[in-house]
Amino acid sequence: MSQFFQIHPDNPQIRLIRQAAEVIRNGGVIAYPTDCGYSLGCHIGDKAALDRIRTIRRLTDKHNFTLVCKDLSEISTYARFDNSIYRLLKHHTPGPYTFIFNATSEVPRRLLHPKRKTIGIRVPDNKIVTALLEELGEPIMSSSLILPNEDIPMAEPYEIRDILQHQLDLVIDGGYCGIEPTTVVQMDGEEITVLREGAGETTAFI
Repeated sequence: MSQFFQIHPDNPQIRLIRQAAEVIRNGGVIAYPTDCGYSLGCHIGDKAALDRIRTIRRLTDKHNFTLVCKDLSEISTYARFDNSIYRLLKHHTPGPYTFIFNATSEVPRRLLHPKRKTIGIRVPDNKIVTALLEELGEPIMSSSLILPNEDIPMAEPYEIRDILQHQLDLVIDGGYCGIEPTTVVQMDGEEITVLREGAGETTAFI
């Protein structure tokens, strides 16, 4: 049965943040709030935890996972981009975007798109996530918490606990955080393509 932490969305309790980070380090799968609904997360290098997320969401091995990063400097470790893209990212992070980049060798192969060798990157505008990433010192491997046959992410932490309490190690209650998905933008060199319009405005990318 999963643990359940109520963490303040504006002033996250450091004691609970540290415990949540330890759950991730120990191979746990967590549900946590972002700026676009709740997500499932685990340690970037943990294949068993990754497979558990695939099972919960009934995903194939072709599903694109996302690395949730704390800032631009962390993004540059895992994604390839030039200075012009850096300036664009600086204006749109943190925020409700998922950016698809060509990956660096630091990204575990199992997280990559099998053909294009790309990776999704997120920097959510959420204080709980920021605190958790600071404590971990590395990204969270993540996927939106969208149950099979559903189109939108789960938004109510108590409902998440009731449905998934035997499949998760921890549910973080950070309050309601919306259900609109992220805007997805593909960054292929200098070619920028909006793949999905969501919560983030797209004017700068068109």
